[in-house]
Amino acid sequence: MDRRGFVSGLAVVTALAGLTSASAAADGKRVALVIGNGAYKSVPTLPNPPNDAGDIAAALERLGFAVTLIANGNFDGMRRGLIALGREAGGADMAVVYFAGHGMEINGENWLIPVDAELKRDTDAANEAISLRSVMLQVASTTSLGLVILDACRNNPFAAKMSRSLAVRAAVSGGLGRIEPAGNVLVAYAARDGTTALDGDGRNSPFTAALLHNIESPGVEVTFMFRNVRDDVMEATRNEQQPFVYGSLSRKAIYLAGRPSGADASNTSQANAAPTVSGPAPAPPLAVDPTLVGTWEIMVPGERGASRWVWRILGDGTYKFRAEGLRAAPPHEGTITAANGHWTLHALKGLPKDYSDGGSYEVRDTTAVITGKLGTGYWKRSVE
Repeated sequence: MDRRGFVSGLAVVTALAGLTSASAAADGKRVALVIGNGAYKSVPTLPNPPNDAGDIAAALERLGFAVTLIANGNFDGMRRGLIALGREAGGADMAVVYFAGHGMEINGENWLIPVDAELKRDTDAANEAISLRSVMLQVASTTSLGLVILDACRNNPFAAKMSRSLAVRAAVSGGLGRIEPAGNVLVAYAARDGTTALDGDGRNSPFTAALLHNIESPGVEVTFMFRNVRDDVMEATRNEQQPFVYGSLSRKAIYLAGRPSGADASNTSQANAAPTVSGPAPAPPLAVDPTLVGTWEIMVPGERGASRWVWRILGDGTYKFRAEGLRAAPPHEGTITAANGHWTLHALKGLPKDYSDGGSYEVRDTTAVITGKLGTGYWKRSVE
């Protein structure tokens, strides 16, 4: 079998050692593969990835993960590490892959670049690099969370010197391309798709520095942890770099560094539940991405004229809808959840109670791109 067949056929992976903390044992088996590639043979060296990987590996070990660390991994080393991880992930509660180094998108496929890759042509990626798709497969069989963290969106020198195949007409873009993980898999990019990340002037990149600052914070649900990372990176880079998380988890709360102290089962069962805080009246669990909370409107065209649709979305997970005009949908209200670019709603009043809708969203300050049966298009914040 050639390398291409071996990489694209990476299935599921080998034995990593036992856990290092009693608290992690209570939550189930945790395994991780951490790779830091800086000493590239065909392009200039990246100074930070080995530091980033070593520091992340230490943090994951403190969180109870059995960690395999690969510094300056070549193709064979990365391949073997992924195969080993995948075999362990099948019986694990959580599996994590962290990669720092060069990554790139070629014609819609994302690749992580080993240090021995030459990539003289775009078609060489299948034989010299590791596909992100195969990495996601390795963590997909866990019982709770498969997490892929990529500090691999740096400005890539391979793209500049690579010959393009006329037969393939491959497009090589800056950064990594957008993905849609399935099941219980989350993928975190240091910079959102199509953009590049900074390597940084200190010991760690801005993204990994923010990750190290937040990953061991107890009582913070994993999706909220990455929101904190996002804000820290945007502040450190003056909004030049925006991390992004892809994937959609169930409502079950997942904690890397332990559940909130004193939280009852109803709080910890909600994926968007805020950590329990001391005080007389804790806030209700947050069910909706804060960037979506508020009043939104869209003009919906029709043969007899347009109608105005208005949504009022509250942070407690409820919504109210009304419409004006000739193509007005009936007013209704119900519950809504929204996180990591995906939303769902269930009508409780005004529509059949079994009515549900869902889709994707992307907030851009005062506008939002919404998909779904009820009003696909560009929404804007309403003055109401």
